[in-house]
Amino acid sequence: MARYTGPKSKIARRFREPIFGPDKALERKNYPPGMHGTSRKRGKQSEFAIQLMEKQKAKYTYGVLERYFENLFHKSSAKEGITGENLLKFLEARLDNVVYRLGIAPTRSSARQLVSHQHITVNGSVVNIASYSLRPGDTIAVRERSKSLEVIVKSLLGRKLNKYSWLEWSPSELTGVFINYPNRDEIPENIKENLIVELYSK
Repeated sequence: MARYTGPKSKIARRFREPIFGPDKALERKNYPPGMHGTSRKRGKQSEFAIQLMEKQKAKYTYGVLERYFENLFHKSSAKEGITGENLLKFLEARLDNVVYRLGIAPTRSSARQLVSHQHITVNGSVVNIASYSLRPGDTIAVRERSKSLEVIVKSLLGRKLNKYSWLEWSPSELTGVFINYPNRDEIPENIKENLIVELYSK
């Protein structure tokens, strides 16, 4: 399964945001990576550079690669509604993202691993494709034999109840429901989707 496997702290420092989760390296060095550190003078970024950075941030945040992201953008532009918001809604509907949002896994990368190792079911059937697109009403659950996994138990202990209004969670059954696609103001990620739309529209 294709995904980014490089240094995460370096990427987080590039965007100056903990896009992969809490990062001590980012806290210590809250400036872009490079041998010149904070002393390097950085010129004004071009409009294209700013738009490209925003696209890269979205890709790294959700753990997707270029071809998939571009295909999802075209799917979003063909759908009725605002293209940028549609794009984020489709990204939020990915199975690995929902497993992360439900609190079953502490990060999206660990959620992706749980899915690929067949620990997660959708509507009662095992699904091992992280990019699987959920539909409103789909039920996501932890397999019976996987409920005692340490990573799942630890993650659920720190879970905040009813954190996202578009998801429903049953702690006793370890099941969740994807109620509907979230509205843009419900998605907490700091992504300026309009810049991504402008980039692809050139």
